[in-house]
Parts: sequence; structure tokens; C-alpha cells
Amino acid sequence: MIALSVSHETWPVRGAFTISRGSRTEADVVVAELVDGEHRGRGECVPYARYGETPESVIAQLKGLQAAVASELDSDRLQDALGPGAARNALDCAFWDLDAKCDGKRVWDMAMLPAPKPLTTAYTLSLDTPEKMQAAAQENAFRPLLKLKLAGPDDLQRVKAVRSGAPEAAIIVDANEGWTPEIYTSLAPKLAAIGVQMIEQPLPVGEDAALGEIARPVPVCADESCHDRASLPALKGLYDIINIKLDKTGGLTEALALKSEAERLGFGVMVGCMLSTSLAMAPALLVAQGAQIVDLDGPLLLAEDREPPMRFEGSLIHPAEAALWG
Repeated sequence: MIALSVSHETWPVRGAFTISRGSRTEADVVVAELVDGEHRGRGECVPYARYGETPESVIAQLKGLQAAVASELDSDRLQDALGPGAARNALDCAFWDLDAKCDGKRVWDMAMLPAPKPLTTAYTLSLDTPEKMQAAAQENAFRPLLKLKLAGPDDLQRVKAVRSGAPEAAIIVDANEGWTPEIYTSLAPKLAAIGVQMIEQPLPVGEDAALGEIARPVPVCADESCHDRASLPALKGLYDIINIKLDKTGGLTEALALKSEAERLGFGVMVGCMLSTSLAMAPALLVAQGAQIVDLDGPLLLAEDREPPMRFEGSLIHPAEAALWG
């Protein structure tokens, strides 16, 4: 009989992490743990208020499935038992990890995927004044790819400041729904001239139809507008890239399916993360194989990580050890 336990953890952020919707000094994560005899599987998720989630609501969802897990619930049935979101992500990844431990295999072998390779991740610079973002860029100028959190006012100055601080780094930007069509129309060509390679979710969900009517001189990526495969039809003609996050898809199972369908439909693929530990990065790294943009820097933004952590060499992230996940 499989037993499910659920825990709420907080991990301190290195400094503070600020986006257009606010600032955080801690990462709140929920961990689902499955135990079957001597074998244990874990999955981590981040409840996100933007999607109406709290640690308490996610824990309640998971605990509501304890009896089903003990009887017949498995990863396949889970896809119908819970919708996309953080709770399903934690439990889906825990099932994958448990199955791998029980079978003595790695998850990629079970999923019939090639063995994962190390990948270069973006490194996120938190939203701040142009001067402070330039200083942060100088500290991280050795990194190949910087992702800038933006908010509207002074964004052009912020990007110029970062370019000055890290002249060799590639730059992508994320507005987190913080722009209007007018701001986008004004900024996009200027950002293209500076060499920005991607703009993530410039407009609020529900207002992004405007992207189909105005020029996109820089590829535009859907984040908050894309959760699972059901999101894709509405994004055609509006976005060039989709950002796959396991907390949005509801786990590795749907994330792999979403990636396959997005590629079939001609979207570019970015794989991102929430502010979370290496336990959340491990399954995401499998999805990120072959993606155009990898943004799995969550542990780099924390003051500490769980043991054993994912191994980072600068911005190069290595696949997880089986002791961590998978």
C-alpha cells in the first residue's frame, strides 16, 4: 500500500526576488512524498496566488487524495483526478520518482527519452532601478543568458543599463503581464535594436489578442497564457514561443505532452520554473532537453538548497542524481 504525506516548506531567497506583481524573500513550496515499503518518491510544487493557489489549498487538495493513493490512484488516473496546477505537479512527479525507485531505473528510461545532458539556464535579474539592475548585470556578466524582470515605466532604461553592465550576455525580458499594447508597441522595436532575443508575457491574460494585430519584431513567449495543451489553439498567431512550467501543466506527464504538441503546431519551446529548489528543477530538466530557452535558475536565486542539490557550474545545470529525484 502506498502512503502519501504532504509538507509545507519555506526556503530563504538570496536577497529579495521582485517582479511586477510584488517582492518575495522566501520561496513557499509544498512537497508530496509517496512511500511504498522501502521506496520513496517525492515531488515539489509552488502554489501561486496568481492562479488562486495557496499552500493551504494545495495541501488540502493533496490530502484529499490520500485514501485514493492508498487504494488505486496512479499517475495515469491522477490526470483526471486533478486539473492542471501545483497540486497535481507535486503528486505526478512523486509518482514518477517512486516508480523509478521501485523499478531501479531512471525516469528518462521509463519515459523512453534520451539520457538528459547538462543545459545552460538563463539567470534572472530581479526588477529594480536601472542602476541596481546594471550592478547586478555586472556581477553576472559571465553568464551567457540573462533574463530581466520588467514592469513598464523605465523598462527601456533598465534594459540599456543591463546591456551596459553585461555587454556579451544574451538578454531576454519578462514583463509578467505588466505592459499595455501601447507600451509594447513603443518598446518592442527599441528592444530589438538593443538585441533582446525574447519578450515574455508582455500583456495580461485576456488582453493578449492585441498581439495578433501588431508587429512582433522580437519573438513573444506565452507564460501566464499557456498552462496545458488546451491552451494552445488560442495562442496561434499571438505568440511565437510557449513557456512550459510544471506547476502550470500539473506535472511531468502533461509537460511532456504539451511540449510535443507545441512543437507539432510550430511553437518554439521555453522551459521555466517557479522560485523553488532542485527537487522541482530535476523533472523540468527532462522537458528542457532540446528547448530553445531554458530558465531553470530557481536554486541559484535561493540562499540555500536541499541535499543533494542539482549541480550548477556557473549557468550550466547538470541532471539530478537519483538520490534527489528520478
